[in-house]
This record gives sequence, C-alpha cells and structure tokens, in this order.
Amino acid sequence: MPDLLAVPNVSAAGDAAVTRRFEEAFGRSARVLDVHTDADHGRTVFTLAGEAGPLTEALVAGAEEALESIDMSSYTGMHPAIGALDVCPLVWLREKDHAAARTEAVAIAGQIGGLGIPVFLYGELAREPGHAERAYFRNGGLSELWLRMEGGELHPDFGPPLPHPRGGATLVTARPPLAAFNVELEGADLDGARVVAAELREAGGGLVGVRAMGLILSSGRAQVSTNVHDPLRTTLGVVVETVRRLAAPLGARPVEAELVGLIPAGALVDYPADVPIRDFDPELHVIERRLAASTD
Repeated sequence: MPDLLAVPNVSAAGDAAVTRRFEEAFGRSARVLDVHTDADHGRTVFTLAGEAGPLTEALVAGAEEALESIDMSSYTGMHPAIGALDVCPLVWLREKDHAAARTEAVAIAGQIGGLGIPVFLYGELAREPGHAERAYFRNGGLSELWLRMEGGELHPDFGPPLPHPRGGATLVTARPPLAAFNVELEGADLDGARVVAAELREAGGGLVGVRAMGLILSSGRAQVSTNVHDPLRTTLGVVVETVRRLAAPLGARPVEAELVGLIPAGALVDYPADVPIRDFDPELHVIERRLAASTD
C-alpha cells in the first residue's frame, strides 16, 4: 500500500485539455487514482497515491501547471476558492504514517511557496489560533484575501506576502480521509438548501465534523454540499438520513447523491438504497479497493 494519498483541488473544470495536462503533471511521480471535475463548482479534484518525496514532486508539478493554466481573476465557480491550486491536503491511511504526512505537507508548502504562491497551513498544521478552518481564509473570496494580506491581517506560512497575480494562494494540511459528499434535493429552492445546510453542519448544532453549504446547480436542482471530516464516525448514511429529516418540513426530500473522490469502505455502512450515489463504483471509489487494484 502506498505510504500516502494527496487530494489536490484545482479551480478549473470543463476543459478536457486542461484536465489532461494536470493528470500528466501529477502523474509524473505519483499514481492518479481518481479525477472528479464539476463545472458548476468550478473545481477539479484529483486523488493521488505515492511515497513521500515523489508525491511532493508530483504536487509541485501540479502547482506549476496551475499557474500556467488558471487565472483566478476570471474564476466563476460556485465553490469558494482563493487559489488556482486551492487546497492541497496530504492524507494518511494508517496512524503510523501520520507523522510522515505532516512532514511531507510542510515540505510541499515550502516548495509551493518557492513558486511565488503564498501558502497557509490549516487543519492540524495551523500555526495561529483560528486558522484551522478553510473558511477563515476563503471568506470574501480572493479579493477579500488581497485586502486582508495588504492590510497586514494575514501573513502566509510560506511564500510571498501577497497573493500571486494569477494563482492566488494555496491551503495545505495533513489529515485522515474525509468524504466530499453532496446530496441533491427535490422540492427545495436555494433558501431551502441553505436552511438544511445550516442545520446539518456542526457549527449550526448538527452532525459532528460536517461542513455544509446550500447551492443551486445549473440543472435547477438544489444541492447540499458537504465535507464529512470523519466518515467512519458520521457515515454517509447518517448524513443522508439527517438531510431527509431536515428537508421534510420544507416539503423536500433527498433523491440523489454525489461523491467527490474516494472514501473508506466503512463510510458506506447502512447507506440508504433510495438515494443512489451517481456513477458510484466501489471498485473505483472505495479507497481500499482502488489501492489494491492500482498495485496489482
């Protein structure tokens, strides 16, 4: 099994040629296990596997490609973002690799900073009180980040004191696997999706470890977009059933779900059959199976 995973998120979607260039950049010294692109969100999420060292090389190559391919001044995606390479988490699967993931994440942050991109450490690597959440940096978008950095409120952990003119800034951490999981609602508008998201998220008194926001997709369907930080404790089935309960008083119900990237097998315990995960294939999207297949 590879020592580590990485899940770089880039602020681009919808251009197949650009996606291929990123796959080539990341794939030079890591295995690309999954690519999930979403034009509504304006985001493409890659899942990489590799050993410490080569994985750093892959992520720095991807950061360089992001500077070439993406200009954040024209970003229009619905997903909050402050950088071309927006977030770059290193993921450990076994506790014995936890320290290695932390060390590798800091090394990657330093090298990305050396490209002229300010890097902020978040999550368990945050060096300042209140810097653990990505929302702290993303609130107000890249334009607000410029003002906060120019005014001296924010100082990056690595790299220059102001955002890169094209590439913005990058957020880096080390973490265990999480689930990026979206639930689509029938019978809800944007306000309804936001109400459900507000009550679902941990900060609103909802599920532990869940971050959520309400959106309307280009299809017109409402979506509750979540990050589940401990999907073995708060499984995807628990998320769906909680959304079902919160949506019912609004006359809405969950009808379909979407997974971004890979999840551990335990996240699927007791998942409800009436809310299918679109295009889900356990051989491709369950971490343990995908890693086993990639090393055969």
